Amino acid sequence: MSSTHPAQSSDTATNAAQATWASRARATLPGLAVAVVLAVGATLLGGLAPIVGGPVFGILLGMLAGTALPWLRGTRWSAGYDVAGRQVLQASIVVLGTGLSLQQVIQVGAGSLPVMLGTLTVALGGAALLGRWLGVDADARTLIGVGTGICGASAIAATTAVIKPKDADVAYAIGTIFTFNIAAVLLFPPLGHLLGLSGHSFGLWSGTAINDTSSVVAAAFSYGSGAGPYAIVVKLTRSLMIIPISVGLALLRARRSRAAGEESRKMPWTQMVPAFLIGFVLAATLDTLGAIPGSWHPALSALGTFLITIALAGIGLNLRFAQMRRAGHRPLLLGGMLWAAVGLTSLGLQALTGTL
Repeated sequence: MSSTHPAQSSDTATNAAQATWASRARATLPGLAVAVVLAVGATLLGGLAPIVGGPVFGILLGMLAGTALPWLRGTRWSAGYDVAGRQVLQASIVVLGTGLSLQQVIQVGAGSLPVMLGTLTVALGGAALLGRWLGVDADARTLIGVGTGICGASAIAATTAVIKPKDADVAYAIGTIFTFNIAAVLLFPPLGHLLGLSGHSFGLWSGTAINDTSSVVAAAFSYGSGAGPYAIVVKLTRSLMIIPISVGLALLRARRSRAAGEESRKMPWTQMVPAFLIGFVLAATLDTLGAIPGSWHPALSALGTFLITIALAGIGLNLRFAQMRRAGHRPLLLGGMLWAAVGLTSLGLQALTGTL
């Protein structure tokens, strides 16, 4: 008859946990290292072409590397790519929350909220209706809708962490957002001058109708007349819509899981309200309370963008061009229709609310 001392049981459990962690690290590090290396290159390219940005270069370099070097798509690397596309992606959203003070929502003023909420409704509603009419995959139209209506790549990253779409859907959404970011930077300033918009009106227009923050900054500051600072505040406030939209998508996903025959399983709270969103809110709250020094903001913003770039590089490494070819031109067409609808809606709502 033998007995096991409690201390021995504790040591055995600790050793088993350490062995499991080491095994996971060995499986994850190779692929994650590849994604990090590509993200460094993408960040350097993004510095040379800021309108494109590091995240877009990240997914492009990942796709190109995976295609040119097929051995990078072996099983040795896939676990690391998965971590990049999920856990690193979620971490990036938390870090980006440090740059969003909740006070900025109040500073924008009630006058801009009708325009902001109206354009978001058009983007999400249009994505659902037009996307279904065009035959675009459900996840792809959701990603394109949130990317157009909220904040481009950051919104796509947050939504990807919730609904877990196919890599091809993420790539199409990023590509679509990129295409119309470039178009907006080139077309919005001359159109604004043609329409005789004031700096305040152009700031509200660009802040609610251009996708990524970098493109909003490029368009608004090139316009002049004080449009830049106001556009940034509008854009950052618009970015907070990530929270209710992501929570709503998580609840919808949970309900569909139960409807598919998982009623007997208790849904974890992390699926109802994803943990990274709680982290995002806490980070924004800390910034609001002044716990995050203003001097840290540039570095934290750069870190958040770099983490998104790592994630997209991992997604690109997993992607197959054949997956994208099957989707055809319809996602891009959907993105173009939504982009035009959001831009016109913003101008129309400004005219109705007297802010044009």
